[in-house]
Amino acid sequence: MSIVSKNRRKFIQSLGGIAILGASAPLMSTKAYANILAGNGKALKFYNRHTQERVQGVFWQSGQYNKQVLQSFDHHLRDHRQQEVASLDPKLFDFMHAICEKLGIDKEIHIISGYRSPKTNAMLAGKSTGVAKKSYHMRGMALDFAIPGEDLARLKDTAKALRLGGVGYYPESGFIHIDTGRVRSW
Repeated sequence: MSIVSKNRRKFIQSLGGIAILGASAPLMSTKAYANILAGNGKALKFYNRHTQERVQGVFWQSGQYNKQVLQSFDHHLRDHRQQEVASLDPKLFDFMHAICEKLGIDKEIHIISGYRSPKTNAMLAGKSTGVAKKSYHMRGMALDFAIPGEDLARLKDTAKALRLGGVGYYPESGFIHIDTGRVRSW
């Protein structure tokens, strides 16, 4: 895993003016979005609960990943405490897309935690026994999420049935954890 940027301005400049960022501006119209998906594209919509930022995009189409959209996702799912951005495992987005596709969900996914720097992870692990000291979040291989209006148990069961990685169920905290590590659940 590599750190992409600690500087938001450099990140935005690196995208060459593509309209991927914005607190509420969508990447494309809903109709255009649906048309791309009809062509076997894979798209996701995220809302980061900590930064209130939104991003959506077609991250895979015609047999390949869209690197600019992946970079945008990486930025929006950064460690907001340290302002560190890391490259997230594209398979993580495949996993999330598979969950949504299996359940017929085309909603915004609320992110509780994406990438975590070692410093942030150590701080969180010091406050809670539920944070792994060698968390997949530090390797860009995990997401904690919820989808408003969707049953957490149903999300968990679907994620487990896909057998694409680890699945954690945190009903008291209102989220599901997925990662691209070995298949396991808790």
